[in-house]
Amino acid sequence: MTDPYGFLKRPRRPVPARPVEERLNDWDEVYAGQALLPLVSEQAGRCMDCGIPFCHSGCPLGNLIPEWNAYASRGNWRAAAERLHATNNFPEFTGRLCPAPCEDACVLALNADPVTIKNVEQAIADESWARGYATPRPPDRLSGKSVAVVGSGPAGLAAAQQLTRAGHTVAVYERADRLGGLLRYGIPAFKMEKRHLDRRIEQMRAEGTKFRTGVDIGPDLDATDLRRRHDAVILAVGAMEQRELPVPGRELYGIHQAMGYLTLSNRTGEGDYPAPPLSAEGRHVVIVGGGDTGSDCLGTALRQGAASVLQLDINPEPGDARQDAEPWPTYPKVYRISHAHEEARGRAGTDPRVFSSATLRFEGDADGRVRALHLTEVEPPARRPRPGTERVLPAELVLLALGFSGPRRDGGLVEQLGLTLDARGNFARDTDFAAVRAEPPDPARPAAPDGIFVAGDAGRGQSLVVWAIAEGRAAAAATDRYLTGRTALPAPVSPTDRPLVA
Repeated sequence: MTDPYGFLKRPRRPVPARPVEERLNDWDEVYAGQALLPLVSEQAGRCMDCGIPFCHSGCPLGNLIPEWNAYASRGNWRAAAERLHATNNFPEFTGRLCPAPCEDACVLALNADPVTIKNVEQAIADESWARGYATPRPPDRLSGKSVAVVGSGPAGLAAAQQLTRAGHTVAVYERADRLGGLLRYGIPAFKMEKRHLDRRIEQMRAEGTKFRTGVDIGPDLDATDLRRRHDAVILAVGAMEQRELPVPGRELYGIHQAMGYLTLSNRTGEGDYPAPPLSAEGRHVVIVGGGDTGSDCLGTALRQGAASVLQLDINPEPGDARQDAEPWPTYPKVYRISHAHEEARGRAGTDPRVFSSATLRFEGDADGRVRALHLTEVEPPARRPRPGTERVLPAELVLLALGFSGPRRDGGLVEQLGLTLDARGNFARDTDFAAVRAEPPDPARPAAPDGIFVAGDAGRGQSLVVWAIAEGRAAAAATDRYLTGRTALPAPVSPTDRPLVA
């Protein structure tokens, strides 16, 4: 255990990000070059050995947080890395991208500031690579079974690595030209530099995982043919069916889906373009949507030199404190500031978000280009427009960050594999991650064959990176059991598990 009085002796001190004016001039991570040690070791010593670590419940991976906190507090990075990787294939991803529900579930959060768990996790992961502890772990022998994983996002990569290490021959199919899914083209480099992704993929190659890029299962390669080639298939295609905004003026030029905008920016960072084909430079930008994707667009637009940026959120502005309706250890809706929000405040002096607002219509010029956005305040909980509150914002680039409603409908997977969709538009699956057959049988399509499994956002819906990795690990265990009759692989979640709520 750590110092039992550490949380009384030392206040919470998160690792500081680089100055706003510095990071707005580059695309490096907001923490790039910042000294994590020895601050992280000191902060890890605040872990109070609480007996019942609710941080385990806050994280779907079941991370052994008190254990690696204790090792990190003493500088035993090898042991800390072993305990961290025991439950998480990619802690360098989650340490940078996860909003850390584990911290809100920390026992200290009952009446004090929680341990800086996210900082500790990132430091352990980075030290593991720097010290040579994250070596490839190829299997001792092969099982003779092969598995196809469709999709190379965090769920697909986690499933592939688990099954490869279990001795199966795994091929990952990715429709894009590079691996990583949203980690590659959806997450800006200032949140996670792509070298972390490349490094982990090379580790997986060394372990024996095969990768096939530029292959869109369904349109390019019939999914039934893929199933015949392999003993099992895991569908980890994500939830990429983008929500629309059906208001007058939507057809105007200059209104784009957020993911298309982020993809072009990330492709520019990869060297595909000398300059982004879609840029916010010199434009008044409005982002419709108050979530993480909208925040990513905000940080991207600021770095591209936007004249102004506003982010519209239909939800009311939350308070600073946890409400009674969201008691500890749930992840509460409180006022949070992302690094992009901090950057916008540093530039404009005010929060870029406009809460309790909804878009009424867009207005364009004679050339069909968007020039203004009409919005109104809304009244919770029905979100009805509040009379007399309409106003107009200048808008030369509008980014729709409204989330996703399940996997793509146009890919052909549903028809080719005889899959069914659940009430939320995701691929339906049973309690062991197996795809559910079409019932009653449809003469126009076959029933889903055995050996098809669904992992990640494709079955759960849009969620966090930690849930994707947890689902990938659990689906790998289900697949291993299907192939061999038993499994020693961990299954941290079930398909019906959900985040802690009141």
